[in-house]
Amino acid sequence: MIAYFREALIVLLANRTRTILTLTGLVIGVMAVIAIQVMGAGMAGAVTGILGGFSDQSFLVFPNQRQSNVARAALRLSDIHRVQEAIPNIIQAQPFGNLNRRVTFGDAHARLNIAPESDSRYFTAAVRSGRAFTPAEVDDGAHTCLVSADAADKLKIGTEAIGKSLRLGDRRCVIDGILAPSKAGILPTLAFGDIYIPYTTYERDYVQGGTIFGARFLVGDVAHLADTESQTLEFLRDLKRGRAEYRTFDRKTFATQINGIFNVLTLIVAVIGAVSLVVAGIGILNIMLVSVAERTREIGIRKAIGATRFQILLQFFIEALLLSSIGCGIGLVLGLALGGAVDEFGIVKLSGVVPAIPWLRATAIAVSFATIVTLLFGTYPAYRAARLDPIEALRYE
Repeated sequence: MIAYFREALIVLLANRTRTILTLTGLVIGVMAVIAIQVMGAGMAGAVTGILGGFSDQSFLVFPNQRQSNVARAALRLSDIHRVQEAIPNIIQAQPFGNLNRRVTFGDAHARLNIAPESDSRYFTAAVRSGRAFTPAEVDDGAHTCLVSADAADKLKIGTEAIGKSLRLGDRRCVIDGILAPSKAGILPTLAFGDIYIPYTTYERDYVQGGTIFGARFLVGDVAHLADTESQTLEFLRDLKRGRAEYRTFDRKTFATQINGIFNVLTLIVAVIGAVSLVVAGIGILNIMLVSVAERTREIGIRKAIGATRFQILLQFFIEALLLSSIGCGIGLVLGLALGGAVDEFGIVKLSGVVPAIPWLRATAIAVSFATIVTLLFGTYPAYRAARLDPIEALRYE
């Protein structure tokens, strides 16, 4: 068997230009499909990173900014508390957004964003040191806070500061914990603040009857999240007498939409890959038929000295297999490199998430392409070579 592969490689190397031109279409097709698979995995990881602070058990509601009178749709605490009372599946309603305030710790100070949050049952960001809010702190509207990693660096807050207080404007709060570095990368988003305080404290000390950017609702049954969102929109429209429009947002739906976009892109690239595969297959079919024609006398000699049809068929089939395997192998490497480069220099910088490259899926695609090309376009030339009459083959010039 090794001898067959060695001979096939010698034949391919003897016709380098023809071999390279034949491989080009196959390389492009495999590379395109694998690259989009890698980039798709990167985008899925980016969505997780950007929305890491959102619980799957929650959704946002905010006024539609394209409506004629946005001010009329402005939300107040009384509005979102009515929603909580009216819709059974909603177990908590809290304001969403942030406020910019001067924050002081010791001799350090900076203007930072203060955002409302809930306890550890719903707050999914990782805590590097200290702890998250307790349910009792949230229920009581305690003067406690969680500090983001960036804010801790700006204010020179270390682990020893846990339990000490800092000043938020004219108010003080005790530091419960310091969060792990954000995965939001350089992409700006309202999902992240610098200093987090219990949403009940935020309502009491900062909202004070004013309007809020939006609302975050926590549900009891995630299976009915979509129905709960629809009921919330309908309730708010009725509350504003049909003169206001709102939109909802949840991590699962957003991730599904992003995955849907990449599924479409994957389909388009798969079609391109299929076209390249057909072109490459025709090229392989052509080069194998030419090889059979060029080596007709050689085939006749082999048969005359005892070579069987199976041995002749196997020799040419291995040539087709080796040709398609080389093309798919190069396409696999280039596709992983291209997708990895886009992830590293684009998606990772935006999201802060280093995605896992789908090695197994990419390898499966490359192996499948090689198998299909070999079976569809390599079998006939090998069969034709095996069927040659040895007498006619010896007389061929």
